[in-house]
Amino acid sequence: MEGQEADIDWTDQGVPVSRRFDDPYFSMADGLAETRHVFLRGNGLPERFKLHQPHHVAELGFGTGLTLAVMRAAYRTTGLDTPLRFTTFEAFPMPVSDMHKALEHFPEVTEEIDDILHALAGGNTAVSAPDLEFTLITGDARETLPNWARQADSWCLDGFSPAKNPELWHPDLLRGVAEHTAPDGTFATYTAAGHVRRALAEAGFEVRRVPGFGRKRHMSVGRLT
Repeated sequence: MEGQEADIDWTDQGVPVSRRFDDPYFSMADGLAETRHVFLRGNGLPERFKLHQPHHVAELGFGTGLTLAVMRAAYRTTGLDTPLRFTTFEAFPMPVSDMHKALEHFPEVTEEIDDILHALAGGNTAVSAPDLEFTLITGDARETLPNWARQADSWCLDGFSPAKNPELWHPDLLRGVAEHTAPDGTFATYTAAGHVRRALAEAGFEVRRVPGFGRKRHMSVGRLT
């Protein structure tokens, strides 16, 4: 994979933590449950998979690949015969060996992403399978998103904490997210930071603050108006 690789430390529990942003890649309590709560339920999935076909999920921050694994597992339960489209933007891709190590925590969904990790290890950033069209776009999303020619039905805003990774929550980038959202498209994110919600609202989303996962009291979801 191209791009500057992530620098990672590991907690005693085996959770990867970004040295650059001093932030864990997923909840230390239960990353799988967190991902399902925030990005599946937050985007009204898997129900909306059937309403928008073919459904396109886009993500800021690929990280360990856990969101893709969860999305693909949910998509496979729908019985739809068109592939899920999944595009992810990542400035600092994690080494594939570290993705494998991180995903060992979640044996329920690891098989959903084994073929993608194998492709990434071989240098491929686009994969077509009967149930999935996957694309990884490396580099700064502030530069790569404006050149993206597609629109997403569901956005997963999964950067590190806005306080530690403000570039990925800049109003200009969030405006670009809105511009690359299909009519009636949605977003979900774990953060409820006021400046993030305001920027998304100014970009054109109807933003709501809803219960977060675990100890996080709130998270944010929205629909393009």
